[in-house]
Amino acid sequence: MRPRIAFIGAGAVGGYVGGHLARLGQDVTLIDPWPEHVEAIRAHGLALSGLEPEENVTVQVPALHLTEVQSAFRHRPIDIAFVSVKSYDTVWAAHLVAPYLAEGGFVVSLQNCINEERIASAVGWGRTLSMIAATISVDLYEAGKIRRTVGRGGSGRIVFAVGEVHGRITPRLEALRDMIAGIDSVKATTNLWGERWSKLCVNAMRNPTSAATGLSGNQCDQHPQIRRFALRIGAEAVRIGQALGYSLEKIQAMDPALLAAAGEGDLTALETAEATLVENGRKAQRSDLQRPSMAQDMAKGRKTEIDFINGFIAAEGKKAGLPAPANAALTEIVKRVELGEVPARPENIIGINI
Repeated sequence: MRPRIAFIGAGAVGGYVGGHLARLGQDVTLIDPWPEHVEAIRAHGLALSGLEPEENVTVQVPALHLTEVQSAFRHRPIDIAFVSVKSYDTVWAAHLVAPYLAEGGFVVSLQNCINEERIASAVGWGRTLSMIAATISVDLYEAGKIRRTVGRGGSGRIVFAVGEVHGRITPRLEALRDMIAGIDSVKATTNLWGERWSKLCVNAMRNPTSAATGLSGNQCDQHPQIRRFALRIGAEAVRIGQALGYSLEKIQAMDPALLAAAGEGDLTALETAEATLVENGRKAQRSDLQRPSMAQDMAKGRKTEIDFINGFIAAEGKKAGLPAPANAALTEIVKRVELGEVPARPENIIGINI
């Protein structure tokens, strides 16, 4: 019997992965707090689109409102629950699904940031796995419609990573990897925490710069001052991750040492890093529509995850005795934009003095 799969949060990433798993024949149910989104999926299916013609599909997949969870899983519980909500919603989402897990069932964090401990507080560490959407960009641009704004990875670029919190490769992890492989390239990692911090570095560099400036991902990369500030952000995050003992992976196709040196002012490293950022967008076929999730949240008037990304990095740096002034300053700028005190504009970053 196929595992019964539920997605708590059917937004951009959750809806994209869940929709494609349903397309591949998996038993998927989407659960989301946005009523119009749920009703659109019920009425018309979930419309998925991308940069290649074969990515444009409409999938018929069951969708539930949060209020319907109690009756939906009475007779057959959930084998795999993907939590794909904002970090600040993690705890309630994990508690929501916990009573409906099958014996042997588990929960997968498919989110930005480092939320595994929050999930484990509800279901236990033994039932907590992780899935990192490392090099993908998608947006829920209309109820029932999700588009991918970068090209597929395939053999040339690993898009997803799945891992156990203890770092071992288990049969359930291999089964999860094989399931995701039908969507795009994926690896089972023995270095979950290093992978998580490395992705946090990427999010710290890309999400708030777009959110604070109102610029697309490509525009941020092409703007010299914003590009260099992003490298400063990444350098701080790398140094703190190293101090905390993480074994860091490549970050935006750069060795951590190169990124740190570039952000700290090494001119040779800076030249290489800047060229790499621009080239990354070209290789990924990144659309000019692409904006990272924090910029999408800002545009929709939603609360951002800034405290769980740059704010978290600055807080962890304080614990490690390493200041992170760029991350701290950017956290405050994003909060001001979020509150409507200043508009999103390039000057918000260009004017930062540290």
